[in-house]
Amino acid sequence: MRKLLYISIALAILSSCRNTGNGELTGVPNRPKFYQPDPFGMTFIPLGSFTMGAGDQDVPYANVHHPKTISVAAFYMDETEITNNEYRQFVNWVRDSLAHEILGNAGSEFGEHFVSDKQGQPISYGTNQTYYKINWKQKIDWKGEKLQEGTPNPVDELFLPEEERFFRRKEIDSRKLYYRYFWIDLPKAARPENRYIHNIQRKQDGSIEVGEGAYSPEIVNEGKRKAFVKEEVVHIYPDTLVWISDFTYSYNEPMTKTYFWHPAYDHYPVVGITWKQAEAFCVWRTEYMNSYLTSRKRESLVNDFRLPTESEWEWAARGGNELNPYPWGGPYPRNQKGCFLANFKPGRGNYVADGGLQTVIVAHYPPNDFGLYDMAGNVGEWTNSAFDESSYNFTWDLNSSYTYHASQDDPAVMKRKVVRGGSWKDINYYLQVSTRTYEYQDSAKSYIGFRCVQSYLGRNKDDNPSRSSEIYN
Repeated sequence: MRKLLYISIALAILSSCRNTGNGELTGVPNRPKFYQPDPFGMTFIPLGSFTMGAGDQDVPYANVHHPKTISVAAFYMDETEITNNEYRQFVNWVRDSLAHEILGNAGSEFGEHFVSDKQGQPISYGTNQTYYKINWKQKIDWKGEKLQEGTPNPVDELFLPEEERFFRRKEIDSRKLYYRYFWIDLPKAARPENRYIHNIQRKQDGSIEVGEGAYSPEIVNEGKRKAFVKEEVVHIYPDTLVWISDFTYSYNEPMTKTYFWHPAYDHYPVVGITWKQAEAFCVWRTEYMNSYLTSRKRESLVNDFRLPTESEWEWAARGGNELNPYPWGGPYPRNQKGCFLANFKPGRGNYVADGGLQTVIVAHYPPNDFGLYDMAGNVGEWTNSAFDESSYNFTWDLNSSYTYHASQDDPAVMKRKVVRGGSWKDINYYLQVSTRTYEYQDSAKSYIGFRCVQSYLGRNKDDNPSRSSEIYN
């Protein structure tokens, strides 16, 4: 029996040695392999270096884009601007989540709209306010067909009241479509004065005591780590009235009535979106993808979808070319046959000379050398960068970015966000890849849309160990 015990101990020691690399530094074993497929509808933009800013004379003498060499990491970018139909997926998700929440709180007789644990209790989260995990498999009874006669349908509160309906049509009240999300303020957490201070002290007898660390009093008052978690609530339905409010004495009522919801405009760029709405869409898109990956029990999630920084946008728009004024590389807005290469305002207002009048379907014109469509014209595009006339002078030359999350009480000058690319209503100067302009983050326009980017996980595409390392292959 004693000999058997010795053998068992020896086997345990040997197996322990094997699991830890025989005492050698080998790294954590059995790490999962990861391959990042191209996200649907996105194209890969390689890392690179370029001269950011005007490559020719500054025509309006704006002095807001001084030439500067910038290096940018690899990322993915949407091939086109976000379309009406793509943004409508977001709107419908918010609508359905609100309906699930209403029905779940109304009682189990309306269906199991919340996911329950093994004890049958709804899975909840949140500290200041309780939220429940939605059961997306449960169908929503919009018409109340499964309810007993005379039983009011709780989701009716999402529809317009009868006295506010046009032509007695029962429609969702878009004023109630709010999206709540959280984001982590990493720049605030990275400031030296906001760091966690570890409490390690050596006593007089030479022993070391590890006590409880602390944050600064300001961070403690804000809830310690909660100080870096920011909550946002954003109304997400596009402002369809911008087609009228943007243009005085111009008949655009048909666009207001049909542009966002009619199938004829499904693949046109979404407009009437504020910067905050575009940012909320990016957060939702990230969570939507990560929820799917989690459901498949994959450990590795993907980088966030987000708005591009100003330097990323310009690098992508140039298509790998240097000092080119337009995304297609040439110095003119026409090709060799005399055809316009973008949707803008040619000449003195001949809008139809380029084949469009207002917005046109995305990818109507040829892509640039990176495979991106409409980086000039059609609609201007929000970026993640805050606008400052001198930002080229003080931002870093690696992944250059100047960001500022303005609050509602901040002055208007702090709410300026960079808009790039020019639109269907702009002259060709605004189509140039170096031209900078801005709009306020809480403003929506009929000529501004957006597209998303996602930072690439790694150095470059297909950069696996067998190709890039002399050791790990």
